[in-house]
Amino acid sequence: MASQRDIDFTYTLIDKIFRLSIGETGDFSGAKYDGDFSLTLEEAQRRKHAFVWEQLRLAPGQRALDMGCGWGGLLRYVKARGATAVGVTLSRGQWAACRRNGLDVHLHDCRTITRDTFGAFDGVASIGAFEHFCSPAEFRAGKQDEVYRQVFRAAASVLPRGSRLFLQTMVFGHNMIRPDAIDVHAPRDSDAWALGLMTKTFPGSWLPFGSEQVERNAAPEFRLLHKESGRLDYIETIRQWRKRFAAPSWRKRLLKITLIPRYLFSEDFRLAFVSGVSANTICFERELLDHFRMVYERV
Repeated sequence: MASQRDIDFTYTLIDKIFRLSIGETGDFSGAKYDGDFSLTLEEAQRRKHAFVWEQLRLAPGQRALDMGCGWGGLLRYVKARGATAVGVTLSRGQWAACRRNGLDVHLHDCRTITRDTFGAFDGVASIGAFEHFCSPAEFRAGKQDEVYRQVFRAAASVLPRGSRLFLQTMVFGHNMIRPDAIDVHAPRDSDAWALGLMTKTFPGSWLPFGSEQVERNAAPEFRLLHKESGRLDYIETIRQWRKRFAAPSWRKRLLKITLIPRYLFSEDFRLAFVSGVSANTICFERELLDHFRMVYERV
């Protein structure tokens, strides 16, 4: 799994800028446009939250767990519908922001959750966190499947039979290149280069090879009920994020000034955040990456 240091590099480092750009409890995961790109970013994110609520068949008074809750967008939605929402994250920035906004969020490794940790739940969601559960080192060691099985066992341990798990994640797409070819120093605009930039933005993280690998490791705890690709939705989401991050404000300018030392002395920081290239957009457009929403039933 990506270490806390890796997660903090990706998410805590941009915590304040993110909240100024997207909102205090904004989503840093693909929205649900369903092809209607006239929707605002907020409308598409709310559509996703409503879809998760409906698919988990939650009701007021029930309990939901968000494994890798980000800045708490889904948690806030679930609370507004009258249910109890508990979130976990490894990002200290996300954790602190969620707590300040009155959300029940804990710094915790999702893979180690049991019924004794936070109790039982009526539904579990994981939106974007699955991308960080396996590290490149674990992939190279042949442990990727076992890592995913451990995640599904953890989710199953807090759910009664017949309840549901919602999972949204990026995966490697059908045009994925050989893993050993990925190189941030490969020729500019090559597939290897674009994927190399992604490894700088998300250090310590390795994706599943297609939705099939996810489905295979969900068994025997879960049965797949629904699957849909959100690749085009994610491309639009990224476009909207870039507009929000680029929108000027004095507070953001002051925050960016504090990051100048990192820009000057950290090549990883420059490649991850200020390369001027939307590597994830490139990877989705070329189908090096794909994106899926999946609904599972606890068996």
